[in-house]
Amino acid sequence: MDMNDLILVSVDDHNVEPPEAFIRHFPERLRDKAPKIIKKGDKDVWFFEDKIYPTMGTNAVVGRPRSEYGFEPDAFEQMRKGCYDAKARVDDMNVNGVLGSINFPTFPNFAGMTFLGVADKTMATHAVRAYNDWHIHDWCGVAPGRFIPMVILPLWNMEETLAELKRASDLGVHAITFPDNPALIGLPSIHTDYWKPMWKALNDYGMVINCHIGTGARAAHASAETPIAAWITTMPMSISNSAADWVYAPIWKEYPDLRMALSEGGIGWIPYFLERADFTHEHHGEWTHYDFGGGRKPSDIFNKHIITCFIDDRFGLENLRFLNEDLVTWECDYPHSDTVWPNCPEYLWKCVKDLPRQTIDKVTHLNAMAQYSYDPFSVLGRENCTVGALREAGKHVDVSPREHLGGMKTDSMDKKEIVTSGQINRMFAAMGS
Repeated sequence: MDMNDLILVSVDDHNVEPPEAFIRHFPERLRDKAPKIIKKGDKDVWFFEDKIYPTMGTNAVVGRPRSEYGFEPDAFEQMRKGCYDAKARVDDMNVNGVLGSINFPTFPNFAGMTFLGVADKTMATHAVRAYNDWHIHDWCGVAPGRFIPMVILPLWNMEETLAELKRASDLGVHAITFPDNPALIGLPSIHTDYWKPMWKALNDYGMVINCHIGTGARAAHASAETPIAAWITTMPMSISNSAADWVYAPIWKEYPDLRMALSEGGIGWIPYFLERADFTHEHHGEWTHYDFGGGRKPSDIFNKHIITCFIDDRFGLENLRFLNEDLVTWECDYPHSDTVWPNCPEYLWKCVKDLPRQTIDKVTHLNAMAQYSYDPFSVLGRENCTVGALREAGKHVDVSPREHLGGMKTDSMDKKEIVTSGQINRMFAAMGS
């Protein structure tokens, strides 16, 4: 086996919704009220329910020189077309040797939380449905076999949530995006009965719960003066608190076949996390009184129910014996700044080349295909799904660095000073002013 024989399925990428996404799928009588792109000076911003949302293309910096990653795009022309155009995305997947992709939203936020803050919940529900229709039909539908659809939900209304789950399931969807800790954004915790009808529906429909970092338990900035690099370092591991909460969730006893994913969480930190969880259960269990049933430990729950993923994680892959390798998956993170596009195969091959062939196939594609009920081979033919075959199909794609495109930035970027957490937070605050 060599690098070109790899088959790559990414369980964490992102789409940037194009200007017409919601309008096209909103109820006809309300289309003038649908989320839309307007100009604010030279910026493209979203406008919905009399409010401006400046998150048009947050962190969609793929294709820029690394020195310009900090320039947050604030107009569509500052992004690669593959960020917001499905056909162009397939080209960018081909040149990167990537077969399949799960995409999280941008304007709705990774778990649809933008609409949680909309006062008119009827309009918010229309927006959720419109996004899902655009994502399923206009994004995933453009290239059968290349995308794994995933929906957002009107989580503030259980009746509407169940209706949307049924509608999505009928359309062949096997994934939802959900806050990693709903209690931190004003929703009931995963330990309450509020979510019971949803857990049952997800179990019945065979849907995976995808919890992306930053959707509830966000990585904390140590101080305004802290270099932003310190915050970026801890981003994947910031989901560890929520991971512990999910391990202790009551749903696994009632729905033993349910799965959830720690999206963009990395894997290198998990062996110690599981060791600590088991120690805590053994050492403190007599007074904390939590019983997993059947003599099981926290690590047993994690390794049966929780899907993990990595971008470039040699340490984690060298310690697969401490994980369930049947639930370890790979991600590209296109178009965000952690992606190594268009060189994902080269980076990944360095990490996996010494693993057994069976393990390589599991973590690069078989696990994702099994967990998300995804069968691209029946559509495309396996021989057309390898890195080598896809790159041959994408050899016309221009991957040269796109320099000096502009976008939001801090003064320190021009002065080549250390960029701090405070400066980045002020930059994002200014985007909404």
